[in-house]
Amino acid sequence: FNILFQKKIITEEKMSNWCTIESDPGIFSELMTKIGVKGVEMADIYTLDSNELKATGKLYGVIFLFKWQQEKDERKPVPVPDNMFFARQVVTNACATQAILSIVLNIDEKNDEIVDIGDHLRQFKDFTKDLDPEMRGDSIGNSSVIQKAHNSFAEPEPFVQESDPFAKRKDAFHFIAYLPFGGNLYELDGLKPGPILLEANVEDWVDSVSKHISERIQRYSSNEISFNMMAVRQDESARLRRDIGILKNKMSDDNSVSDKIRALQAQLRAEEAKKKNWKANNLRNSHDYLPFLVNMLKLLAEKKELMPLIEDAKKAEKAKNTTN
Repeated sequence: FNILFQKKIITEEKMSNWCTIESDPGIFSELMTKIGVKGVEMADIYTLDSNELKATGKLYGVIFLFKWQQEKDERKPVPVPDNMFFARQVVTNACATQAILSIVLNIDEKNDEIVDIGDHLRQFKDFTKDLDPEMRGDSIGNSSVIQKAHNSFAEPEPFVQESDPFAKRKDAFHFIAYLPFGGNLYELDGLKPGPILLEANVEDWVDSVSKHISERIQRYSSNEISFNMMAVRQDESARLRRDIGILKNKMSDDNSVSDKIRALQAQLRAEEAKKKNWKANNLRNSHDYLPFLVNMLKLLAEKKELMPLIEDAKKAEKAKNTTN
């Protein structure tokens, strides 16, 4: 398993080779697919009502994005439980992928007929099981498979600015994960030395996570609205295919079964259309259009059509300003 095994091996150059990625369910779902995960997808969360969350489907965890700010946290991390994957965040821009891994690598796939985390992550989890959280973070940073999948969603930057005078003013955003594990509810934050045990022997983790995230949001100032939440859930397409297969095995002259199959097939078509749209958007957002635009301008200039278009645009803008 090709991961360098050496303390403090993530260099500053290596850290800078991880891009920032947008908080978007389509991006995160395809990211998991590129790493090799099957049977899991992301869904936006618009409410913390626990009944609404449960209606989202079978949940494995919640990813919470917030504007990071220096704060004193009185909560004490606990030792990493046996068989839990927890890693320190070593790579600066990897927090989104790390939050996803914090949930996916803690799914009990042996007892889930749909989820398959894939060969790479199974090998990765086995390789890192005896490492401390910091070395696990190093291992994430040195996984070419994970880094390649992460960076495939980089937005094109055709013009490189050597220095950013506003760099210090930019807000920093951070992803953390909430998930059930061993009957308890945990918060996994790679910036902390260990997991935070939120609630032990929790009866309904979805009810509990709604309460804890609500309390966290309320700790911020009343004018702070920079939050985003996503559910890591069972893939709806895979679930629908399974349910359709089960019903087909029960086919009879009963029209109600046929009606149920048709209803599920309609839902499946909608899910597949959604994923197709996700993929198209991801391709558009990551494609570099600059070469096309440069060539188009060159062709217009060669045909003596560029300057007239520019003049027409100037006149239109001037007329618009005069009207306003």
